[in-house]
Amino acid sequence: MLDVARLEPLQLSLGADGYRMEARESGGRIGVRISASDGACADCLVPKNIMRGILGQVLGVAEDVIDLTYPALRALSL
Repeated sequence: MLDVARLEPLQLSLGADGYRMEARESGGRIGVRISASDGACADCLVPKNIMRGILGQVLGVAEDVIDLTYPALRALSL
């Protein structure tokens, strides 16, 4: 179900704003973790519900099988 190559353009886009995206599949669910580097653009990361929709479209899966973890707000440069 998880084709990580389909995530590469999104990973590159997030990387330009100071984020890293990792994804893996387990038990029919897809876990996606987005982490922020020092100085990441806090305004550049869309809300989780929008990102889950983007991921669902990119991966061709239902949004409800995606477990999405965002960085803690204090980790971002505000």
